[in-house]
Amino acid sequence: QVRLVESGGGVVQDGASLRLSCVTSGVPFSPKAMGWFRQAPGKEREFVATLNWHHGNRHYADSVNGRFTITRTYPGIQVDLRMDNLKPEDTGEYYCALSLSNPYSLGLEIADAYDYWGQGTQVTVSS
Repeated sequence: QVRLVESGGGVVQDGASLRLSCVTSGVPFSPKAMGWFRQAPGKEREFVATLNWHHGNRHYADSVNGRFTITRTYPGIQVDLRMDNLKPEDTGEYYCALSLSNPYSLGLEIADAYDYWGQGTQVTVSS
């Protein structure tokens, strides 16, 4: 059974940094990608960052580009999301996602490209 567990969320002030971690278990083979999405209260889930597992390519939402960094960590299939210069608009529940097959070759900024999701970790940035 594939499982993703996020950690590292918290309450911080404007301009602070946080590092989120996502640890997986039960993954049967190397994924195509891992990504991070977030959802603010009253809003739809949105793409944050993705990492192509085989090529190492990274892609970020425009709103976080230059401030957030997604990194593959070891051992196993794990990723971190380093978040610098946090802003109040970064507040939300952050979800880790795993793309194993992506049979329709959807863009990795699309939630449907991912097969498994974690339960989320809350990030709150106060002004």
